[in-house]
Amino acid sequence: MKKRGKSKIVGMLLVAMAIFLTMPLFASAHCDTMDGPTAADGLKALETGNINHALIWVTETDEPEITEAFENALKVRNMSPEAQELADRYFLENLVRIHRAGEGAAYTGLKPSGTPIDEIVLAADESILVGNLSPLEGMVPTEKMPELTERFEKAMSLKNYDVNDVAAGRAYVEAYVQFFHFAEGDEAHADAHATDPHAAEATDPHAAEQASATKVVDAPTEAIPASFPLLPWVLAGVFAFSTVLLFIVHLKKGHRHQ
Repeated sequence: MKKRGKSKIVGMLLVAMAIFLTMPLFASAHCDTMDGPTAADGLKALETGNINHALIWVTETDEPEITEAFENALKVRNMSPEAQELADRYFLENLVRIHRAGEGAAYTGLKPSGTPIDEIVLAADESILVGNLSPLEGMVPTEKMPELTERFEKAMSLKNYDVNDVAAGRAYVEAYVQFFHFAEGDEAHADAHATDPHAAEATDPHAAEQASATKVVDAPTEAIPASFPLLPWVLAGVFAFSTVLLFIVHLKKGHRHQ
């Protein structure tokens, strides 16, 4: 009985460890990976010295912060291969972090190249690349195809923007992200996403007032998406801690009966 009890506790401990080891696989694996479009454009900005490649992924409000990170990276990246690796990582980490914050998403670090990505995300990327929705065939419910097609066509119409026209680039990124979220089945996030909140203010004098009112009303719910991805980590931590504690208690009881 004692051995069986110990085996059960050890098994629970191993399950907790497995949860921790596999948790990164459940993280968002597209814009927060080295294989994602955000990091790709960030590298292009560093290699060409043109920050506009990266600015399209952040809002106008966040431009100063990402510009400072870009300039700091450029100052040291040519000193040595090691310095370049560190500088590039520093800039890309900041770019992805700020981009995700703009989407109301949690940042759990920049995942390495080769991180598993959901097949529907890969198919959506392939659709943008080839210029049609054939890669997504059979992966999206039929009733959602008309709206998906509309979002796809909008993204494609904005794709060939001038790199020095940051506003046009942000408009493409917004359409691109909305298309992706809808393809993934995340309609709420697709509709809520806005790359540049100042764009509407430029064309509608009442947009700023309306946006402000919306933020006040929606403030409690907007906080949920940013913290919600951390919930599995918290639960895993609680489970692991409880398991270790039970294991220690069980060992102590075992020593008392010996």
